[in-house]
Amino acid sequence: MTSDHAKAQVRPGAEGDLTALTDLYNRYVRETAITFDTAVLTPEERRPWLLSHPVDGPYRLMVATAATATGRSERILGYATSSPFRAKPAYATSVETTVYVAPDAGGRGIGTLLYTALFEALAGEDLHRAYAGIAQPNEASTRLHQRLGFRHTGTYREVGRKFGRYWDVAWYEKEL
Repeated sequence: MTSDHAKAQVRPGAEGDLTALTDLYNRYVRETAITFDTAVLTPEERRPWLLSHPVDGPYRLMVATAATATGRSERILGYATSSPFRAKPAYATSVETTVYVAPDAGGRGIGTLLYTALFEALAGEDLHRAYAGIAQPNEASTRLHQRLGFRHTGTYREVGRKFGRYWDVAWYEKEL
């Protein structure tokens, strides 16, 4: 692994991360079809999302950080979450997972590090399956999920419209 992976630390997300996490997410909103959100969010609009991921329970937020060049602060390299899969009670033992990595930290093992920490944190929870939807094409995300034991279960064709075109979403599942 490269030095980013070796120096990265993973911890639960915290209130102080809100602005940096929002900035990272908004980059994906503005520039990619990885998320189907189409309007950028303010940190205040994103706060309910942050608060819905406590440090325990089935819905977690794990953040990868590294010290800045000066060593006086940390920089967020990415984050991974587990969230409710669907709202109905029978889905309570299933979660939807996602991972976002800063553009300059991609391809350095940060996604693997984040997902590994997330699944370790979830190990004691009453969970049966994790699901991930990957807007297509996205070879890097597909490889990451397959490497971590997700298997392809199907593809929703042209399910989302963003940037004037329709996008497919491939669905993957992992036994927990």
